[in-house]
Amino acid sequence: MRVKRAILWAITGGAVAFSMNAHAARQSTEFKSGIVWPEPKMVTPGKTDAEPPADAIVLFDGKNLDMWKDGANWEIKDGVATSKKSGITTKEAFGDCQLHLEFATPEKIEGKGQGRGNSGVYIMGKYEVQILDSIDNPTYFDGQCASIYKQTPPMVNASRKPGEWQTYDIIFTAPKFGEDGKVTKPAYATVIHNGVVVHNHFELLGGTFYDRAPVYQKHAEKLPLNLQYHGNPVKFRNIWIRSFEPLVGKKPE
Repeated sequence: MRVKRAILWAITGGAVAFSMNAHAARQSTEFKSGIVWPEPKMVTPGKTDAEPPADAIVLFDGKNLDMWKDGANWEIKDGVATSKKSGITTKEAFGDCQLHLEFATPEKIEGKGQGRGNSGVYIMGKYEVQILDSIDNPTYFDGQCASIYKQTPPMVNASRKPGEWQTYDIIFTAPKFGEDGKVTKPAYATVIHNGVVVHNHFELLGGTFYDRAPVYQKHAEKLPLNLQYHGNPVKFRNIWIRSFEPLVGKKPE
């Protein structure tokens, strides 16, 4: 019995020693890039995914549209802004951004196709993510709800019923232009509709137009956001946006 215990101890002890030596070997060969990174700043997130993080700009909190030009044209009631008379445009300009908003197309179904629950989110005033009642409402697919208008349909139709609240979470990377006006880096958009990814880092082909093919036109690094009025009383609430930029580390010489 003592001999068996001694053999078992020798085997397990050897295994532990081997494991420790292997760990030490891994530690001694750890990869280090040599890049000196700045410390990421602290950002307190919202208590829920829908609540704005600490560094977000709240564009509409249910009280007023003071952050928008022509905001007086829309009706505000019970914490909800309803589109009327005209589109509205933010007073502040944005480039690379994360945008959250909630919307509801009219509960009472009127019209069809592009005439039913139509609005749109124009990032930088040029690149539209479509808003539309897309439940049992045939239209061209690159013009249905959550499409990048006239460029690509959503991967899936994640729409809720008319009158129900829906969410967009949009991550947008602004295009970059050279001095000659040519695109050096196109715009990209990731869109999450009601918690479902419908565009994953989609490369935009240019501005979104109804009457012509997409094309880039040189513009400022930051431009205002626009919410469209298309003749339908679409409702909005809980709109916030935050700018972001990647960390830049100092590479070794």
